[in-house]
Amino acid sequence: MKMGIIGYGYWGPNIVRNFMQTQKVEVTCVCDLNNEALKQAKIHYPQLTYTNDYLEIINAPQIDAVAIVTPVFTHYKLAKEALTNNKHIFIEKPFTSTVQQAEELIELAEKKGLIIMIDHTFLFTGAVTKIKELINIGALGELYYYDSTRVNLGLFQHDVNVIWDLAPHDFSIMNYIIEEKPKAIAAHGTSHFKKDLEDIAYITVYFSNNLIAHFNVNWISPVKLRSTFIGGNKKMLIWNDLEFDEKIKIYDKGLDLNTKEGIYEHLVSYRSGNMFSPKVEHKEALKVEAEYFTECIYKGTKPFNNGHTGLEIVKMLCACNYSLQNNGMMVEL
Repeated sequence: MKMGIIGYGYWGPNIVRNFMQTQKVEVTCVCDLNNEALKQAKIHYPQLTYTNDYLEIINAPQIDAVAIVTPVFTHYKLAKEALTNNKHIFIEKPFTSTVQQAEELIELAEKKGLIIMIDHTFLFTGAVTKIKELINIGALGELYYYDSTRVNLGLFQHDVNVIWDLAPHDFSIMNYIIEEKPKAIAAHGTSHFKKDLEDIAYITVYFSNNLIAHFNVNWISPVKLRSTFIGGNKKMLIWNDLEFDEKIKIYDKGLDLNTKEGIYEHLVSYRSGNMFSPKVEHKEALKVEAEYFTECIYKGTKPFNNGHTGLEIVKMLCACNYSLQNNGMMVEL
């Protein structure tokens, strides 16, 4: 399978490196508007062809698939042209800028029998794989809450707010590991440096049952934090993605509701047991994802991180923007 890659900025070098190392894939051409970026690429991969014109990749009949690693406002145009020219696409998150754009691309890909894969890299990490496994077997019991913090100092984006930059990671993880689909969302945020581009935001996601999720995304934190808390009626889990050895810790802690006549109608008792850290496979998620993309194309199977899952994230992001513009109003999904 021959592949072209459009975009060699912040994330592009990782995409090129991993697809270069993927069996059954031959990366042939890299495109970027920045000549300095291309010079750096040539140092590592002198055998490739380089261009400033993305159409050299889009129109090349020998290229089977295109990786689009560019700002989100360019995704729709590039993806539509690639699909129109019968190319499978591997596209950076978030999928598109609007729901309508995502729906159109999905329809086009399905009409032509082509694959869309959204680069939700965290879904291929050992930690997320383990958390999904634990939830699926009921280790945590009935889920009560999902709480995520993703904060750091920078990198400020010039075209999207902090929600569109950081929240797709956590939305995609939550949607992947929790079968129940969110019903509504609300967002509050503010901008300190650029009008209409929030740099701090707090998001609440509501489900039809008692499960509630909360997300803290922030570009101006003094420290970098990547933590997720998931609480159930059996056990509670903490995932610290910045830890190397004990990324996941499971606490045998919880609350039990008892009935005792003559004292109170309901009496809550606290349960505190052991903590253990399950083994998490250490692997480069993007390498696994690149191999999975290739496998899906060769087998003709739809990836689980497909256009429809990307569409769900875009719906949540657009709902967040609407909520921000309306003083944190709850928006149905």
